[in-house]
Amino acid sequence: MKFSSFAIAAACVASGASAFSTPAKFGVRQFTKLEMATAVDAETKTALATAANEARGLAMDSIAAAHSGHMGLPLGCAEVGAVLYGSQLQYNAAEPQWINRDRFVLSAGHGSMFIYSWLNLAGYDLPMEEVKNFRQYGSMTPGHPEFPNSEHNTPGVECTTGPLGQGVSNAVGMAASEKMAAAVYNTEDHKIFDHHVFALAGDGCFQEGVSAESACFAAHEKLDNLIVLYDANEVTLDKMAEYTQSEDIIKRYDAYGWETFEIDGHDLDAVEEAIAAAKASNNGKPKFIKCNTIIGKGMEETEGTNAAHGEAGVPYVEKAKLNIGLPEGESWYVSEGTREFFSGVAEKNAAAFDEWTATFEAWKEANPELAKQLDDAVNDNVMPAEDMFKAIPQMGTDAEATRVSGYKIIQDIAKLVPYYVSGSADLHGSTRNYIDNGGAFGAGFDKSYDGKNIYFGIREHAMGSIMNGMANHGLFKVSGSTFLVFVDYMRATLRVAALSELQRVSYVLTHDSIGVGEDGPTHQPVETVSGLRVIPNLDVYRPGDAEETVAAYVSSVTRKDGPTALIFSRQNMDQNNDMDYMARREGALKGGYVAKAETEDLDMIIIATGSEVQHALKAAADLPGARVVSMPCMEAYERQSEEYKESVLPSSCTKRIAMEAGVSAPWYKYASKVVGVDEFGFSAPGDIVMEKKGMTAENLAAEIASM
Repeated sequence: MKFSSFAIAAACVASGASAFSTPAKFGVRQFTKLEMATAVDAETKTALATAANEARGLAMDSIAAAHSGHMGLPLGCAEVGAVLYGSQLQYNAAEPQWINRDRFVLSAGHGSMFIYSWLNLAGYDLPMEEVKNFRQYGSMTPGHPEFPNSEHNTPGVECTTGPLGQGVSNAVGMAASEKMAAAVYNTEDHKIFDHHVFALAGDGCFQEGVSAESACFAAHEKLDNLIVLYDANEVTLDKMAEYTQSEDIIKRYDAYGWETFEIDGHDLDAVEEAIAAAKASNNGKPKFIKCNTIIGKGMEETEGTNAAHGEAGVPYVEKAKLNIGLPEGESWYVSEGTREFFSGVAEKNAAAFDEWTATFEAWKEANPELAKQLDDAVNDNVMPAEDMFKAIPQMGTDAEATRVSGYKIIQDIAKLVPYYVSGSADLHGSTRNYIDNGGAFGAGFDKSYDGKNIYFGIREHAMGSIMNGMANHGLFKVSGSTFLVFVDYMRATLRVAALSELQRVSYVLTHDSIGVGEDGPTHQPVETVSGLRVIPNLDVYRPGDAEETVAAYVSSVTRKDGPTALIFSRQNMDQNNDMDYMARREGALKGGYVAKAETEDLDMIIIATGSEVQHALKAAADLPGARVVSMPCMEAYERQSEEYKESVLPSSCTKRIAMEAGVSAPWYKYASKVVGVDEFGFSAPGDIVMEKKGMTAENLAAEIASM
C-alpha cells in the first residue's frame, strides 16, 4: 500500500510510541476479561491510524466550510471509527441494504461528520462532493443523520438521531428485531440472521432518561447482540461533565446486567480487542464499552474542553491538520493508501457477503413459504386496503368501546400481516392490543424471541424509541400501546418517527377523553389528541364506531409514508347501523365522509369524531336539512382531492358546527362553532363528566338551535 509521507509518522502507533497516548487518568480497566487477543498487524495499524487522521481532516474541513457543526466527537472518536469501518463491522458498501449487515447508530447525532467521513472512506455511495456540502440545502449530509426519506437518502445511515439518548434506544430496538428475525427465519440448516447492532453515544445520551429505560429492557431481555460504545470525553456543552454528573456509569450498567469494558479510546489495539471480545461473547448480556477519549483530539486550542463540542475550533483548522500530519494547503484530503486500504476492506466484506448469499439462496430454496414472508417483510408488501376490508368480517351492531373493537381487529391484522407485532407499556389488559396465540417476546419465563407481544414495562419513552429502532431495522411492523394521556412521555419519539416517515410504526392509545371518568383529570386527556394532530406527517385516527376502527387499523398497516396514532375509547359507543358497514370503512379510510345525508335541502353540517359521532347522529335525527360528517382523521381527509372534500363539506354551506370531547381550536378550520372541552375534567363516573362538560346529544341540539 502507498501512503502519504505523514503516514510513516502514524506507524509510531504500531510501535507503541506516544503520538496517540492519553493522560494517565485514562488507565484501562477491563471489567470483563478479554478472552481473545486480537492483535493488529503493524501495516493494518498504520492504515487505521492514517485513516483516523484523514477522517479528522474531513470533519474539520466540512465543518469549517459550513461554519456550523460539531467537531468534538469526529475528532475524539476517530480511532473508534477506524476500527469499526476498517475491521470490525459486518457490511458491504456496495449492498447497503443487506439484511444481515451490522447496524451502526450514531446516537450522538450532533457529531454527524463522524459518520459521513467514515461512510465516504468505507466506499458507500456518498461522494466527496456531498461531504463538502455538509449542512447545505438538499445535500446527503444534513446536520444530524437522517433515515432515508423523501428529503434525504444517505446510504449507511440507519436511523435519524439528534435528540440525545434516543439513538441508544433505537439500537435496542434494532437488536430486539434481529433477535426476533433470527428466531422466526433461521433454521437448523441455514443461519441467515446473526449480526450485531452498534451505537456510539456520549454523556448527553446517558444523562437522558430514555437510555436508562431502554438499557434495563435490553438487559432483561438478554440482547447480547447489542454493543454500545460510550464516548467518555468528560465534556458536556455548558460545562465539563463533572459539573452535572458524578455516578460511576460502569457500575450502573453492571447493575442493569450488561457486560462492561473500559478502554483507552485512542488505543487501536484496545478498541480492536474490546469490540472483538464483545462480538464473540454470547452470554446473554448486552455490551457496554466505555471509551475514554479526548474531545476534539488533534486541535490543541480546544481539545479536552467544552469549547471543542461545537465549531469553536474553526479558526484553528489549518494548524490542526498540519499538527496531525495532513498535507499543507489541501482540503478534504484522502491519501491513495487509505483508498487502497478500504478497497481491500471492501473485497473482504464482499467475500463475506457472497458467502452469506450462497447460504441465503439455499435457505430460500429449502423454505419457500418463509422466503415469501421475508420478502414481503423486507419490502413491506401488504394487500391493498380494499382487499383487507373484504378479509375482515363485519363487526357487531351492539354498542362497544373502540378499544374492544380494536382487540378483535388486531387479531385479523396479525393474520393478514404476518410480520406485524405489538407491545404495551404494562397495559395490555386495558389497551387490549394483545395478539392472541402470538406468544410473548423476550428471554425467560414463558417468553421467546419469536413472540409477537412485547412487554416494554412502564417505559413509554423507551417503548417509542425501541419501536422506531425496530422500524428502522426494516423487518417488522410494530405497534405499541399506553393510555392516551401518557403519550406525552414518548412524544419526542413520535416526532422522530413522523419526520423519518416510518410507516412501520403505529400507536394504540386508549382511554381517549374525559369519558375515562373516575380516575380524574390526571388520566383524562383533553388537549392530547389535538396535540398529536399538530405533528406533521402523523396520522391521528379517532374512530367513531367499530367499522371506523377497522379502517383505522387498516390505514395504519397500509400507509407508506409515515406513522399512525390510533385513539380508542374506554367507554361504549353506539354503532352507526343505519349506514352500510363497508361504506363506513371506505369513508373512514378517507379521513372524513358523510355519515348521515340530509333528507331535504342542505341547511347545515354537523362534524364530529370519535365518541361524539353518536351524539351528532342523534342531534340530526329531527333536522331534515342537517348533514352529519364523521371525521376520524383530519390528516387523511386533507390528502383527498379537492373534489372529494367539496362533496363532503361543500363551500356553499357555511352553517357548520363541530363536536369533540377535547380542545376546540383545531375544529375552527372546518366549522364556525365548536362544542368542545377547553378545560380539565374532574373525578366522577364518565357519563357524569361527559354531561357536565356538554358532551351530549341534548347539549349539541341546544347549541345548534342557538345558531
